[in-house]
Amino acid sequence: MSYKTRKFQLISGDLMPLIGFGTFQIRGQQLIKDVLNWALAAGYRAIDTAAVYGNESDIGLALKDLLPKYNLQREDLFITSKLSPSDQGDKACDAVAASIKNLQCDYLDLYLIHWPGASGVPTESEVNAKLRSASWQSLIKAKDEGLVRNIGVSNYTVRHLTELLNSSYGVKPAVNQVEWHPGCHQDDLKQLCVQEGILLQAYSSLGGTGNKNLIRDPTVINIALKLGKSPAQILLCWAVQQNIAIIPKARAKERIDANIDLDFVIAEEDMTALSNRKHERFAWDPTKVH
Repeated sequence: MSYKTRKFQLISGDLMPLIGFGTFQIRGQQLIKDVLNWALAAGYRAIDTAAVYGNESDIGLALKDLLPKYNLQREDLFITSKLSPSDQGDKACDAVAASIKNLQCDYLDLYLIHWPGASGVPTESEVNAKLRSASWQSLIKAKDEGLVRNIGVSNYTVRHLTELLNSSYGVKPAVNQVEWHPGCHQDDLKQLCVQEGILLQAYSSLGGTGNKNLIRDPTVINIALKLGKSPAQILLCWAVQQNIAIIPKARAKERIDANIDLDFVIAEEDMTALSNRKHERFAWDPTKVH
């Protein structure tokens, strides 16, 4: 089966595309409509956004016009959004409803706690744990009410995830979305997710920006030349070849097309060479959040 159409069965039994379209830092009504138009044409059927991205309303407007164009129904898409750190706690269910209204849909396929901490709360404070616990209970309520089909987390470390799994709430997260690329991958976190049936989903697959972007890494470039692919395709394939979901973002049509065209195999020795890269985190660091 092609990676373009490959899906992962979540704990609920729902199927989630392994490759989704990320919308972080993509704003503006026309730009959103353009990139989603190209993404749907290329075969993407999962869209990832968040309350803090500030683009939910523009995505909702775009999909209202684009779904008929591609003869698609709402149920043909898998839509994810995320809880703002400012809404941690009992307000989480209301935040789900607000995202649904912005996106002009009746439900969300997946809703994630975006960050283990809360806005305005020191990272070392025990209040963070209490608020994310309240958020989870509120999201269980949203799930029970049919607002969201699956709930999960983002930026959770082994410690945060174990804390949640050891709670008495009885609902496991379906997904843990984290920074994941050859320079930042935690084998213990992956092992825990596989053990618990939780889909590990990568963001920042290409690393950082500027000189820290991994598409400039000599190992990545050499493997790309060997396979006749772009460095970005190598980095994305490195993840999906390990059954890790990805949500690459792009503004240009050719890159949107290339990011989902990953039907090739990276040799085991090259996979190892990529994985052995020096560890370097480029995005938020959740390890210090209590």
